[in-house]
Amino acid sequence: MSTQLERRQLWNSRIAAFRASGQKATEWCAAEQINRRQLYNWMRRLENEQPEERSGAWLTVKVDEKPVQTTSSLQIKIGSASIEVKSGYDPALLADVVRTLQTVC
Repeated sequence: MSTQLERRQLWNSRIAAFRASGQKATEWCAAEQINRRQLYNWMRRLENEQPEERSGAWLTVKVDEKPVQTTSSLQIKIGSASIEVKSGYDPALLADVVRTLQTVC
């Protein structure tokens, strides 16, 4: 039996082959003997999965160089969300917020 990673890789290659074929899903699936619903389910699943679930995926980090301020703070961007962390923050709360944003962004 194949692992989850192997199934993802297989479906990624199938989806790429389908898109490159230029055929309609019904035609391509019939020729490849693949269930059309399965193709659409995997397309939706792989497009909606979180970056950390993708094999070998890295998150993009953007560093803005700004003049040093007198107060200590850090700005974190996750997707379209932005978090400003000031000195004295609650690490557990920040971790919870980041985890929540990763699931919705």
